[in-house]
Amino acid sequence: MPKPLTPVRLRRMAIAASFRAPAALGAAIHGMGFVQADPIRAPARAQDLILRHRVTDYRAGDLERRFARLPVEEDFLYAYGIMPRGTWRLLHPRHDAESGDGRHAPSGLAAEVLAFVRDRGATHPRDLSERFGRERALNGWGSWSAATTRALQSLHYYGLLRVAQRRDGIRVYAPAPAHEEPLSRAARVRRIVALVVRILAPLPERSLRPTCALLSRGVPDLGDPAEAVHALLASGELERGDADGEGYLWPAGLVAREAPDVVRLLAPFDPLVWDRRRFALLWDWEYRFEAYTPAAERRLGYYAMPMLWGEHVIGWANASASDGAVEVTPGFIGTAPKDRGFRRALDEEIARLETFLQPR
Repeated sequence: MPKPLTPVRLRRMAIAASFRAPAALGAAIHGMGFVQADPIRAPARAQDLILRHRVTDYRAGDLERRFARLPVEEDFLYAYGIMPRGTWRLLHPRHDAESGDGRHAPSGLAAEVLAFVRDRGATHPRDLSERFGRERALNGWGSWSAATTRALQSLHYYGLLRVAQRRDGIRVYAPAPAHEEPLSRAARVRRIVALVVRILAPLPERSLRPTCALLSRGVPDLGDPAEAVHALLASGELERGDADGEGYLWPAGLVAREAPDVVRLLAPFDPLVWDRRRFALLWDWEYRFEAYTPAAERRLGYYAMPMLWGEHVIGWANASASDGAVEVTPGFIGTAPKDRGFRRALDEEIARLETFLQPR
């Protein structure tokens, strides 16, 4: 008889799904399947803050320094980030709704840029400005970018270019290898939906559709995910259960383990806290990312990091670094824990954060 699905079990499943034993950088990214990226540094970029909990002896910037030597790619899944090549291959060739056969065929400036990069190799956007001029085009954020930069982004999106490395945070592009013959759409969608459920497990069923609405940018021909979920449940790859009137999905074999008594300060985009609906269901409060909220309207802070203590997210912390020291300002839902074990665990987490921020 299956164990009842209780809030305690759900929390332990979520933590077990998100935190495995620390591994080497490439192995950790492969195990995670996807790491969301964000440029804000407060006190470090989101991808670095996410990886520090999952990679042995990880330091801020290790991913960018080692990117060119790792079997990973930058691309868009349900958000923009870093992924192992196995995930990347599921996304390409990406469907182009404006093409008769669904395959993207660049034309005009994009075709010229593609030919230039294929001939030259690794190309910085500045190199294209020197070759093609500085004409501007409206970008996806409603502001203006160099037309050549927009061409690079489009060629990257359709898998004709890849990000080879970054220089001072700027993407350097190179030709992408030819993509393998794609899986059938149904098989590809099943594998992608299974991956997303694994990353965010246990995932509330009500969160699946809005998550897939974001996923449709990475997988334009995704369609309705319900068919994929039905097939995955029928094959035994996914399991489901109900708790307090909410249905949840998770990969088969996910075990609920008691969480260790450690404090972890999490990035706002960490897989454990990414789905705000699940966060509220499991920890009974609403976390908000307020970096783009006017300062006067913030309740938690510019870059409040959820604070995981054992199996409970008991509050948040804002962190700043100066001269090698980290200042952490915590906030709590309710009152702060009184026991010495929490204070010691928080001090240990601050010490880990300081080490993480020290340059190699």
